[in-house]
Amino acid sequence: MTTDSAIIRDSLAEPARFAALYDRHARRLYRFLAARLGTHAAEDVLSETFLVAFRARSRFDLSFEDSSPWLFGIAIRLAHRHRRIEARHLVGAGAAGSDEAHDPTPATDDALDAVRAVEAMRSRLLRLHQRDRDALLLYAWADLTYEQIAAALGIPVGTVRSRLNRARRLLRTDDTNGTTHA
Repeated sequence: MTTDSAIIRDSLAEPARFAALYDRHARRLYRFLAARLGTHAAEDVLSETFLVAFRARSRFDLSFEDSSPWLFGIAIRLAHRHRRIEARHLVGAGAAGSDEAHDPTPATDDALDAVRAVEAMRSRLLRLHQRDRDALLLYAWADLTYEQIAAALGIPVGTVRSRLNRARRLLRTDDTNGTTHA
């Protein structure tokens, strides 16, 4: 199998070769972005991620065989920018902030319990500092190793370990009432 670094190196002379990188990583990046931003925004940010990567491919460190930390780093920076822009628009428009459509079907108790559990976890995730949340979600949703997270975020591996430890600890403890979650 051809390494990502070989694909990027070859794409410098033959730009069409870069498409192989998209074929290899787009699905995984899209799943991560969709979980963070929703499907519509994920499509936009995914496209922009590969556009930025294509334009910056000459600066990729070819000593790294796997480009996924580099791509996730680009994607997470673009996702942050997207969220900031969206927040400015929502505040300016006075929107309520909910992008979920009303579901007219009656909910069962199990479905309501699941919705409450997801909302509780979302609330705890949102209480995390953005840098801790980024490290946690790159680990949990993108399935990156500590070393890959460090490369994606441009931080030392020890910092990744401390951010993940802090995030896990805070997620186990509900700040509102001091209870611990499994």
